[in-house]
Amino acid sequence: MNLVIKIGTSTLTRPTTGDLHISAIAHLVEVIVELRRQGHSVVLVSSGAVGVGCTRLGITDRPKKLSTRQAVAAVGQSRLMGIYDDFFGQFQQPVAQVLLTRANLVERQHYINVSNTFQELLEMGILPIVNENDTVATEELKFGDNDTLSALVASLVQAQWLFLLTDVDRLYSADPRRFPEAEPILAVSSAELRSLVVDTNTEGKSWGTGGMVTKITAARIATSAGVRTVIMHGREPENIHKILQGEPIGTQFAPNPQCLNARKRWIAYGMIPSGELVLDDGAVTAVTTKGRSLLAAGIVAVRGEFNQGDCVSLLNRSGVEIGRGISFYDRVEVEKFRDADRKKLAIF
Repeated sequence: MNLVIKIGTSTLTRPTTGDLHISAIAHLVEVIVELRRQGHSVVLVSSGAVGVGCTRLGITDRPKKLSTRQAVAAVGQSRLMGIYDDFFGQFQQPVAQVLLTRANLVERQHYINVSNTFQELLEMGILPIVNENDTVATEELKFGDNDTLSALVASLVQAQWLFLLTDVDRLYSADPRRFPEAEPILAVSSAELRSLVVDTNTEGKSWGTGGMVTKITAARIATSAGVRTVIMHGREPENIHKILQGEPIGTQFAPNPQCLNARKRWIAYGMIPSGELVLDDGAVTAVTTKGRSLLAAGIVAVRGEFNQGDCVSLLNRSGVEIGRGISFYDRVEVEKFRDADRKKLAIF
């Protein structure tokens, strides 16, 4: 099976000092090596470059300036990869560094090239270690957190499982650090996940960028691609073996039985919308439940600037996104067709 494991900064580093938690890394490496020996292909998505770089440079707070974060990440990433290479090298497990930005997934050919690279690495028995390329990523083209990145990678490599290793053992009905009476949630169906609401105050630790909200977003992306997703404690990676054997550990999100195909996954999660189309109720129904093309007559409003071939977000009258698509026309043409009420003209 193809497995993607995402390890967060809160697990990789000590919270009081920001220093690398060497024993935790060693433990994770041993688990991954054993998974590889059992015949699984593994991709590791690792956070921590900024935090490690700050510690290396004696910086006590996460930098707010983008260029400073990029410089610090460059220092931290080399340190992090050096440690991974040393640890995996003890078991003769070759590793490869894969640094991605959102731009690598926006262009279709780039998306395919990245997919082919992962496939080749896994077929060669190499362990890809993935991180966002913070050194060159712009704010507009950042994934924002490695939870989202790990879900997109899981989709790319057609993984069966995505494990999100974090500083809590599972999802709860409320933040257990603030509400001791919070109830654990062991399993979430695809229908439940669509309506699941998470407290936005459950941010991650100071050195990380992810919280529980980003993990739910990652679960939605991964499960839509047919990837079973697990939130579990990062200090107990050996539980991955038990989960694969059927034990109900952590919070497990069931894969969507109606998975999006590769092209639709690229449109939905790889591309960044350049504009928005607000649809009437009939168009919403036609697009979401009947699988039909969007006609110009169903567009209520056009927002943003976009060109032919750009991704656009589809909203209902309440402003809720109900889908995405690639426009056949630019904004000016779409508005012209809408105003002319050419009902048979398909926008995409």
